[in-house]
Amino acid sequence: MIKQFLPYYKPHRKLFWADMFFAVLSAATTLIIPLMVRKITGDFVLRPGDEALRLILLTAAGMLALIALEAYCNYFTAYYGHVMGARMEYSMREELFQHYQRLSFSFYDNQKVGQLMSRIGNDLFDIAELAHHGPEDLFISIIKLIGSLAIMAVVSWKLALVALLILPLMILYAGRCNVKMRAAFRQNRVRMGEFNAGMEDNLSGIRVVKSFANERLEHEKFRRSNDRLLDAKRYAYRCMGVFHSGLGAFTTFITVAVLVAGAILISQNQLTATDLITFQLYISNFTDPVRKLINFTEQFQNGASAFARFREMMDVPVEIRDLPDAAEPPRFRGDVSFREVSFHYPDHEKIVLSHVNLEVRAGEYVALVGESGAGKSTLCSLIPRFYEITGGQILIDGQDIRSYTLKGLRDQIGIVQQDVYLFAGTVMENIRYGRPDATDEEIIQAAKKANAHSFIEALPQGYETDIGQRGVKLSGGQKQRLSIARVFLKDPPILIFDEATSALDNESERVVQESLEKLAENRTTFVIAHRLSSIRNAGRILVLTESGIAEEGTHDQLLQKGGIYAALYQMQFGKKE
Repeated sequence: MIKQFLPYYKPHRKLFWADMFFAVLSAATTLIIPLMVRKITGDFVLRPGDEALRLILLTAAGMLALIALEAYCNYFTAYYGHVMGARMEYSMREELFQHYQRLSFSFYDNQKVGQLMSRIGNDLFDIAELAHHGPEDLFISIIKLIGSLAIMAVVSWKLALVALLILPLMILYAGRCNVKMRAAFRQNRVRMGEFNAGMEDNLSGIRVVKSFANERLEHEKFRRSNDRLLDAKRYAYRCMGVFHSGLGAFTTFITVAVLVAGAILISQNQLTATDLITFQLYISNFTDPVRKLINFTEQFQNGASAFARFREMMDVPVEIRDLPDAAEPPRFRGDVSFREVSFHYPDHEKIVLSHVNLEVRAGEYVALVGESGAGKSTLCSLIPRFYEITGGQILIDGQDIRSYTLKGLRDQIGIVQQDVYLFAGTVMENIRYGRPDATDEEIIQAAKKANAHSFIEALPQGYETDIGQRGVKLSGGQKQRLSIARVFLKDPPILIFDEATSALDNESERVVQESLEKLAENRTTFVIAHRLSSIRNAGRILVLTESGIAEEGTHDQLLQKGGIYAALYQMQFGKKE
C-alpha cells in the first residue's frame, strides 16, 4: 500500500520537503528551549546580580526568537502542508472520476451511487489528511523522541532508563489496539457508504415516497441504516477510547515514575533539583511524540482504510476500452450488421443473445418488439459498445465497431430513452449537451425541429429557465422533446429509440412521435417499442424472443402470419386487422 501511495507525492515533492524541513525545525526549537531553561536555573541565577540579569534577559530574548520561529514553522506546516494534501486529494479525485467515466454499464448495474460518492468524497479527504499529517507527525515524533531521550540520558541516564523501560509496554499495547482499530475503521467506511447509498436512494425517489405515503416505511429503513452506522461508530470509538486512555495512562505513569525516581536520587545527592526540573521539561517532549503517534495511528487507520477502498475501486478493470490501433471513424453511412452475435452479462452465465444475425441498411427504420427480457434493449446497447459482446461481430459500414475509438463511435449514435435524464441547469445547457460547441442559434433550430421551441419560449426565462434536478419542473413530454432536441443537435447518422414514448399520455405521444419521425428521416433507426401502434409504419419489424429473432417483416406481413406479433397486437388492441 505504501508503494502505491508514495507516487502521489512526486508532483509535490518540493512542497513536501519544505514542509518536512519546517516540521524538523519546529521540533528542534522545542528541544533547545528546555536546555536554555536549565542554563538559567542552574548557572545564570548563581552569578552576580547585574551579570545574572544581563544573561537571563539575553537568554529570554533568544527564547522569544525561538518561540517566534516555532510559530512560523507551525504556520507553514499547517497551511502549506494542508495545501499539499488538498492538491493530492484533487489529483486522486480527478483520477477516480475519470476511472468512473471509463467503467462500463456492467459495473454500474451492480453499484449504488451513494457508495461511489462516499469513495470520492469522505475517503479522499481522509487520505489527504494522512498525506499531510502522516509524514509530518512521524518526522516530528521521531526527532523529538530521539532528541529528548538523548538529552535526558546526558542529564541523568538513570532517569532516562526509568522512562525507557516503560516504553516497550506502551508500544506493545499500541500494537495490539491497532489491529482492532484498523478493522473497526474499515467497517465504519462500509457502513457510511451504505448509509449514503440509502440516503441518495430516498432523496432521489422522494416523489414516489410521498405518492405512496410511505414516509414511515422510509423512516424505518433510515433508522435501521442509521443504527448500523451508529453501532459501527460505537465499536470504533470504543477501540479508540481504549487506545487513548491506555496510552494516556502510560504517559502519566512515566511522569510519576521519573518524579519519584528523581526525588530518590536528589535525596541521595546523585541529582540536582535543576536537573530534575530540566528532566521534567523533557518528559513532555518525550511523551508529546507518543501522543502525536497516537494521533498518527488513528489517522493512519482512517487514511489506510480509505486508500485501500480507493485502490479497490481503481483496480476495477475497464472492460470496454479503445484497442491499441483504434481509429477515428469517418462519417457513417449507417449500414449495421450483426454476425453471430452472442452476449451474456459478466455476473451470470445466462445467455441473453445467442448467434444473432441481422443486416440493417443505411437509412432503414427497424422496430424491435417482444416480451420483456427478450434482449431488445441489450441488442441496441451493443451497437455503441455500452456492453461488450461475448461472441461474434458487430459492423458499421463493413468495419468492426471495435476498430473505432469509443468516442468516435458514440459521437455518431443518438439515443432517446424512455427514462429521460436532464441535468440540473437551464434549458439551453441541457440541449447544448448534445454538442458542447454549438451556437445558441443552432440550439434554437434543434429545439424547433423537436417541436420544443414553442413551450420553451413560454417558460419564465425561455431558454435560460432553470429546469431543476432531473428536469422536475417540466412535464414528461417536454422532457422528452428536450432530449430529442439534444439528438437533433448532435446530428448522428444512427439512432436508437428505446421505448421513447411508452410513458407519455396520448397527446404528448403524438407530438413526440412526430418529432421522432422527423429526427429519423434519412438515418438508420432502431426503435424498441412497447406500444405497437407507434411502429405500424416501420420499414421492418423484428420480433425477439429468448431464442433470438423469431419473426421479421412489415406490420401487415406479420399480422397475416398470425404468429407472435399478431398475438401481441391482439393482446393490445383486442382485434386483428
